[in-house]
Amino acid sequence: MNAAGATAGRVYDALKLCILSGEILPGERLEPAAIADQLSSSVTPVRDALHRLEGERLVYTRANEGFHLPIVTEPGLRDLYVWNAQLIRLIARAWSDGPATRSADALPIDLHRATRAFFELFAARSSNAEHREQVDHASDRLAAARVAEARVLDGLEEELRGLAVLFDHAGTTAVLKGVDAYHRRRLIATPRIVRALYRT
Repeated sequence: MNAAGATAGRVYDALKLCILSGEILPGERLEPAAIADQLSSSVTPVRDALHRLEGERLVYTRANEGFHLPIVTEPGLRDLYVWNAQLIRLIARAWSDGPATRSADALPIDLHRATRAFFELFAARSSNAEHREQVDHASDRLAAARVAEARVLDGLEEELRGLAVLFDHAGTTAVLKGVDAYHRRRLIATPRIVRALYRT
């Protein structure tokens, strides 16, 4: 990889990490020159990264106002939670017979990475590569909300461990019942999660 390619990849990865971790608030303007200074880069790879992130719906542009993080609203976040629940149900219908090839026992220790990895297990059990793409995309768009959930909801690690046990040892119906309860809890808490997203 040439130096320009390495710089572009580094800038994209660093900027995406800032967005997914909730370091940048929803609606905040993203100034390419300021980001370039922070990342010791020129402006061109920053603009390229922002356009790439716009294609992933993690950033958007306003006419004559530059790049911004999307504003998170209660209806919008509810739609994302509902979509994630529907996606998991769709994927479970495509599961091959037999036990999962990957175990939920090996989830990462970090809660946010573990949550993402848990939903990736559903896609890994499907032979359809599009399922993996869509789970990754949904996890990206829910990443900052999942960080905010930890400020609002108690017992998240225990909840995820319980879901992991179901995934490894229970039938599909019980697993989906647990996943539905996971999403219902967040739908009820959506107003508080949105408020937590905007806290500095």
